[in-house]
Amino acid sequence: MQEQAAISENSRRIARNTVLLYFRMFLLMAVGLFTSRVILQALGKSEIGIYSTIAGVVTMFSILTGSMSSAISRFITFEMGRKEADLGKVFSTAVAIQLILAGIIVILAEPAGLWYISNKMVLPPDRIYAAKWVLQFTIVSFVIQLLSVPYNADIIAHERMDAFAWISIFEAIGKLAVAFAIMVSPIDRLIFYASLLALVSLLTRFAYAVFCKRHFEETRTSVSMDKGIFKQMFSFAGWNFIGAGSGVLRDHGGNLLLNAFFGPIANAAWYFANQVNGAVQKFVTSFTTAINPQITKSYAAGDRDYMLRLIFRGSRLSIWLLLLVVYPIVFNAEFLTGLWLGASQAPENTVIFIRLVLIYIMIEAVSYTMVTAMLSTGDIRNYQLLVGGLQLLNLPLDYIFLKMGAPAEVIYYVACGVAVLCLAARLYMLRGMIGLPVGRFLKEVLLREILVAGLAMVVPFLLSRCIGGGWGGFLISLFATEIASCAIIWFIGCDHDERDILLHKILHR
Repeated sequence: MQEQAAISENSRRIARNTVLLYFRMFLLMAVGLFTSRVILQALGKSEIGIYSTIAGVVTMFSILTGSMSSAISRFITFEMGRKEADLGKVFSTAVAIQLILAGIIVILAEPAGLWYISNKMVLPPDRIYAAKWVLQFTIVSFVIQLLSVPYNADIIAHERMDAFAWISIFEAIGKLAVAFAIMVSPIDRLIFYASLLALVSLLTRFAYAVFCKRHFEETRTSVSMDKGIFKQMFSFAGWNFIGAGSGVLRDHGGNLLLNAFFGPIANAAWYFANQVNGAVQKFVTSFTTAINPQITKSYAAGDRDYMLRLIFRGSRLSIWLLLLVVYPIVFNAEFLTGLWLGASQAPENTVIFIRLVLIYIMIEAVSYTMVTAMLSTGDIRNYQLLVGGLQLLNLPLDYIFLKMGAPAEVIYYVACGVAVLCLAARLYMLRGMIGLPVGRFLKEVLLREILVAGLAMVVPFLLSRCIGGGWGGFLISLFATEIASCAIIWFIGCDHDERDILLHKILHR
């Protein structure tokens, strides 16, 4: 009875946190997309392309930090799932590590960024001065965000999604204020934009720190380094470096290649596709952020059955949520892009980039909960060698195809193809790592997701061929797609237990 009550309480907590995160997501998506439009009007396509490229150069250094960020999140959450937890040592060690990494990033990024701007970056000569200032402020923003990682991880591990949601909303509103502020900038608009973003990062970092120090005892300890925890984190991060680094190279390395082959306008198209990517990702990550701590804690507690149940259900629900968002955008991308950015303002390739990045998200979303379970084990060497090694194929394949004269969107085709290979590799590896029943996963999750996605595509595809554009065509497509998708998800996608849970929530809310 106690175990059943604990599971029920965990389910209620997941549901409550999901609601909070969805409130956050809707507001952030609206603010973020509107902010992008204002920035386009204030800066123009070329300036956005310059900023996107420089930000990509700095973000490339997350190859060094991304794996450690994942390690910190995993160790803090895992420690909370143990009966004899010592969060103070884990947290203080995490802060010490991030301070060291911040110093290393400044030392490396400064000369590397200046060299790239002066020797390799494609931009008008009169914008080199502004680009160098943007580099400085972007490094500052990156370092501040790096130092926020332990605090973010602690909030999520404690499942205080209310704080996570409100601070994120504060950050989004700050960025919106920045977008309007640059319209009346007293100095170069691009430099002013980068400097204000650094200020928003600093204020957000301060908000995270204040909340954590008021609510979580472990964050009040002095910064110190526990050698045992330090060694464990670096061992974990060392192998996770392959996966985290390959993801950075795939995303931001591809952006740098776009600059080399097509110039800053292609970077602007990538920037706006990435804005849509981030907005849509929030739909699924709002759910997985709520469920991920429970996956890690159930592994730490040795509750394998509950962990597998969360993995299966989390994968299915991630795809159902995405279907309701992705199909209306994919099949109405031209209309929505014109509405969002203005038909004459949107950079070339923006529409095709948006469509392809959404397809990529759908492929990757199948694995989100599996990746969380993998990281929970801590024994990730073989996984990263295989899956991370496959992801490393993205950048060389991008370069080969672009060198052969392929269009800019080839980077997304490559990413989708490699993502399918990585999904197969994850299933193979997790069978041994956590005892994942691959046959059951294929039957209950993957094949059902493919069937539902295929059937749900029929209505928007036919409507895109039969009705015209404009608001009338979009609204017909939107409502018909949502109704058809919901019916298919309900009758084919959801299992009996999931339908009972949804009915109970609807009838008893």
